[in-house]
Amino acid sequence: MIIGAGVIGLEMGSVWRRLGSEITILEALPEFLSVADVDVAREAAKVFAKQGMNIHLGVQIGEVKTSKKGVSITYTDKDGQPQKLDADRLIVSVGRIPYTTGLNAEAVGLKLDERGRIDVDGQCRTNLPGVWAVGDVVSGPMLAHKAMEEGVMVAELMAGQAGHCNFDTVPWVIYTSPEIAWVGKTEQQLKADGVAFKVGKIPFAANGRALGMGDTSGFVKMLADAKTDRILGAHIIGANASELISECVVAMEFGAASEDLARICHAHPTLSEVVHEAALACDKRPLHF
Repeated sequence: MIIGAGVIGLEMGSVWRRLGSEITILEALPEFLSVADVDVAREAAKVFAKQGMNIHLGVQIGEVKTSKKGVSITYTDKDGQPQKLDADRLIVSVGRIPYTTGLNAEAVGLKLDERGRIDVDGQCRTNLPGVWAVGDVVSGPMLAHKAMEEGVMVAELMAGQAGHCNFDTVPWVIYTSPEIAWVGKTEQQLKADGVAFKVGKIPFAANGRALGMGDTSGFVKMLADAKTDRILGAHIIGANASELISECVVAMEFGAASEDLARICHAHPTLSEVVHEAALACDKRPLHF
């Protein structure tokens, strides 16, 4: 049993399912994986269900009891009906908090925000002269690679150089099977912001390498500005998504258009061809679909 269908909960559930465990995930939110693009979340829910992961949304956890036999959990489902489940083990994965307890920030005048994070500006400077903070104790995604980039930026700034970290191109990865990765804006974010965009979406089922690997689940989805063609976001669910997203990060960092990726020769047979095809699909001209 896992409480929480966020990134860590899904990763743990995916691992234990592949090891042969029966997995049930309880999530308080009514929507599944709302942080990801809507199409990716929908595909992930379908794939995970097919794998045998039981995911219940909109639940309210009640009592948790442990015994020599395992763990017993009572909860209210999305329809308001009481439920009870027994499990051998329970993983509680309901989010992470900054570890600033005991830092004694008040004594030195270090400013914290309402969530207990160290308050910093866009270059990780705190309100105290000469004091910087990076990583999970500041705002933004709690990702190791984001913390590393912040650390490099701060070191460069300390040395008098022009340090910079583009938080808009920090990639996200969920290490499930299949993997999920994305960078930039989701479709729902662009709609909420009123940005006109076009979509290129290609399934791995159209890719020779994926067919040869016997793993054709998922797709690549690219979002580009309807007028300028500039890539606004890229979303991948499928084999090696964590590796494939890097090409999209580089493209966005250099302000590339979907046509720029579409005109780059990609080796065959490779999974990267799906990224190429998604870029072509933004202009409605994929080659192998």
